[in-house]
Amino acid sequence: MMTIARTGWTGGMSLLCLLMVLAYGMANMGVAWAEEEMDDGLKVMQAFTEQEQTESDLVKIELEQKRLIMFIMGVFLLVGVIATAGLGIAMVLFGKQVFIAHMIGAGFTVFLAIVHAVTAIVWFFPFSWSLY
Repeated sequence: MMTIARTGWTGGMSLLCLLMVLAYGMANMGVAWAEEEMDDGLKVMQAFTEQEQTESDLVKIELEQKRLIMFIMGVFLLVGVIATAGLGIAMVLFGKQVFIAHMIGAGFTVFLAIVHAVTAIVWFFPFSWSLY
């Protein structure tokens, strides 16, 4: 019984060592292959980045129009926050039964706040880096 255990143990260790040697050899081959692939990949990426980028008229929006859209969304957001707060105060201080309206106003306000923030990041974040 002891002989079988030792044979299994030594056989397992031999197999493990063999796999480690093979893995090391494959890793060195993989590094050389990856360097060749990286050179080819850089050439492909340069071909795409060197092309002139043109925006469609559907995507292109003037800066003044972007600011107008952000302003209108901001006005609706401010009205939504004030209305939601007013409904919440009416519930707490005056005992009015406006919970459903308060929750709808809160949902509208949160949705508009997220849309407003995402739009501001997408439209105006890249330009802030060009100023510095």
